[in-house]
Amino acid sequence: MIYHVVTLGDWSARPEAPYAPPSLAKDGFVHCSPDEATTLAVVNAFYRSASRPLLALLLDEARLTAELRLEAADPAPPPGVGADVLFPHLFGPVDRDAVERVLEIQWDDDGRAAGLKPVS
Repeated sequence: MIYHVVTLGDWSARPEAPYAPPSLAKDGFVHCSPDEATTLAVVNAFYRSASRPLLALLLDEARLTAELRLEAADPAPPPGVGADVLFPHLFGPVDRDAVERVLEIQWDDDGRAAGLKPVS
């Protein structure tokens, strides 16, 4: 399983179609994370000012139809993530039937991502 961070508004915008975030057009792939701890580090580095609720999609790699590659962070991983961690990059849209669970980012009193909980 891999993780992808998305705002509720973006995830809900076109439920009838595969999800294609702006990074797919801009970078050529969908940014993902290999585990919960890395996902939280990514959120703290890049999504602290994103609209809330902020979600993490838990994706079943076997059900994705686009090519998935594990690649090093470029130029560097976010704070708290080792240089040896490889990030899953999906070279096509996210198949909605590959979403195993939708989790919501939980925030601490300092506005930092502190955990994930299932969306009700």
